[in-house]
Amino acid sequence: MKRLAGALVTIWIVTLAFADARAATEGERTAESLKQLERDWTDAETAGDSDKFGRIVADDWIGVDNDGRTLTKQQLIAHIKSGKGKTESVELGPMDVKLLGDVGVVQGSDTETGTTNVKHTSVRIVWMDVFVYRDGKWLCVRSQSARAQSGEAEMASRPRWGVI
Repeated sequence: MKRLAGALVTIWIVTLAFADARAATEGERTAESLKQLERDWTDAETAGDSDKFGRIVADDWIGVDNDGRTLTKQQLIAHIKSGKGKTESVELGPMDVKLLGDVGVVQGSDTETGTTNVKHTSVRIVWMDVFVYRDGKWLCVRSQSARAQSGEAEMASRPRWGVI
């Protein structure tokens, strides 16, 4: 009986160890998937690809830009299609991902250059995006950005999403 109990405890411990290892691997894959969505977002932004952007964000997405203005998905897509602002380049900094079940929070920074109303702009931004796993895919539901603070003189600024 002692052997049986010992064997069952050993099996239980091994099972838990494998479950933890599998969960860690799945978490790492999910974190990498969310980082890839951020890179896809950057690609869509520089290409002016509103369709690609539309597949990354949920219909109920709301963004708050570095000036505190809110923007809906529909407003952002309309702005992208208007061509009033053009992102020329985005250099992503390190990203940190926190998974909370079917919710993933990604924090990061980037340096963006482009034009807004024919004026060249360059700005360093810190941001946070909240993703939810819906219908078999990750979608961004909320975003917030702010100008990064530094000891240097403020660069020409523009909102993260180019809307003025």
